[in-house]
Amino acid sequence: MSTQESVTPSQGTSPAEAEVVDICRELIRFDTTNFGDNQGPGERKAAEYVAGLMAEVGLEPEIFESAPGRASVVTRMEGQDPSASALVVHGHLDVVPALREQWSVDPFAAEVKDGMIWGRGAVDMKDMDAMILATLRDFARRGIKPKRDLVFAFFADEEAGGDYGARYAVDKRPELFDGATEAISEVGGFSSTIGGKRAYLLQTAEKGLSWLRLVAHGRAGHGSQINTDNAVTRLAAAVARIGQHEWPIELTPTTRQFLDGVTELTGVEFDPDNPEIILKELGTVARFVGATLQNTSNPTLLSGGYKHNVIPETAEALVDCRTLPGQQEQVFETIRQLAGEGIELSYVNKDVSLEVPFAGNLVDAMVDSLKRHDPEATVLPYTLSGGTDNKSLSQLGITGYGFAPLQLPDELDFTGMFHGVDERVPLDSLRFGTRVLSDLLQNY
Repeated sequence: MSTQESVTPSQGTSPAEAEVVDICRELIRFDTTNFGDNQGPGERKAAEYVAGLMAEVGLEPEIFESAPGRASVVTRMEGQDPSASALVVHGHLDVVPALREQWSVDPFAAEVKDGMIWGRGAVDMKDMDAMILATLRDFARRGIKPKRDLVFAFFADEEAGGDYGARYAVDKRPELFDGATEAISEVGGFSSTIGGKRAYLLQTAEKGLSWLRLVAHGRAGHGSQINTDNAVTRLAAAVARIGQHEWPIELTPTTRQFLDGVTELTGVEFDPDNPEIILKELGTVARFVGATLQNTSNPTLLSGGYKHNVIPETAEALVDCRTLPGQQEQVFETIRQLAGEGIELSYVNKDVSLEVPFAGNLVDAMVDSLKRHDPEATVLPYTLSGGTDNKSLSQLGITGYGFAPLQLPDELDFTGMFHGVDERVPLDSLRFGTRVLSDLLQNY
């Protein structure tokens, strides 16, 4: 189909639904690639666009930078009840890199084909950013006053840990979140077909983050000599042990509740000795869920040496560990033991795990808003194997959930497109999500 495929919504759609597609496409066209280590074009231009959309409808956004070009935007919409706790509704403006030669389309052109927007950020997470912006603009235009203050935030740097974004905002500008006790953001609320029924996965937990560096030490020497104290050999053996380690299956309360729900939908019981049986029932979300049944440790980078015939004194590796709630230090000690003698182990980046009950007024409101727009929906809690800016906000005592509601077609491998190639989101899913988000923010 043509990239000029119509994006005109059907008659009777709300103003928010009418503009969410255009906003999403414009956001994708801003190259906000985050290479880590404060490298990339930054988020400033996208932040200015976001702030302009807010100011256009009478809101008063603030743009602030943590470093040149590393911009975040925050505004507050006053609620009816000043005594009610505020809700933070947040997204991030940065994206991971995209190699043009790997994509079937230009990753920053935001082409529309096959009823979907294609581009880097369409899934993670400029789709949700657009839904938030379309909703807040609709509220402002129509004079809708939510029940409580809503703090709308669009952060820099989520894809590299948030030091230049949410973490900076929490450390340097905590007053922006005064009175807030809860938050919603990405990677939750999307649908998947399980047991022939549509289920929405509401994210109530996140694994912890442990990015580790291993440095092996040995004796430098000539490559032609016998060397039993070779740093490269020592490092390679350590990395192999870590990468091949089989972590035990351990179910957190959230994951256990999710699997119980899957059993109700499919009739298939969870077998800890053979988890693949129930994972097969989950379709495209199996990879997301499978990684939450245990701790993980994946070697991701090796470096050492500088010449073919020189044995180096040191060699280095990076390992990406994702830890179940409450097990971060235990995992660190296990990695230390696996690494063995002659290996220095340190944190490059460390962040908390999160887990909250699938209960409470906000959870009830999210479930109700989904069911009002999809009465047959089943809503299940789940654990995210990665992380979000809710980790940073938790330092202010703010409880975060993943709720970017999307009703998705069965054949779309949505979770496989996070950081993947040919990322895309259906137009109808964006419009559905905007309806649900508007419902939630108006009624909670």
